[in-house]
Amino acid sequence: MIVDPIYIILVVFGVILLWVVIVYNSFVSLVNQAKNAWADINVQLKRRASLIPNLVETVKGYAKHEKGVFEEVTKARSALVNAKNPPQAAAADNMLTQALKSLFAVAEAYPNLRASENFSKLQEELTDTEDKIEASRRFYNANVRDLNTKIEIFPYNIIANIFNFQKQSFFEADEEAKKEVKISL
Repeated sequence: MIVDPIYIILVVFGVILLWVVIVYNSFVSLVNQAKNAWADINVQLKRRASLIPNLVETVKGYAKHEKGVFEEVTKARSALVNAKNPPQAAAADNMLTQALKSLFAVAEAYPNLRASENFSKLQEELTDTEDKIEASRRFYNANVRDLNTKIEIFPYNIIANIFNFQKQSFFEADEEAKKEVKISL
């Protein structure tokens, strides 16, 4: 029995088409996972941003002359709320982290404030939110890493280029956010 070459060509074409569909769908899946991970970060960042006004008001009651610190926190919170994409949010998050370090450094100088139940509760909630943000960051960065790796690997990079899948940015802390804050009162 002789197989007609047209059938061989059709089978090969069908296998290639099936492979392209599978690879395309895997890219779509990775992009959606990264978007979902970004949404998780966004939820936690918004939660933190909603806690900050209460925290600032609590500290203000004890440290009225620390106006500059409060302005920094407010400015950083506003930048975070208005961030439109992961790089902007990361920059705003870094600014807010620095501002919160300053706020907590100020709070350390006021024993009555540290003993305040309201302040303690807000600080615990903020710490819990920070932990959730960190977990969401790791999840987001893992998804972005998987997507970016697949975009770069041959032969997947061919499909990525054909369908214009783009590498995404990681959610990273800048060097300034990693430094200790020094406050003198």
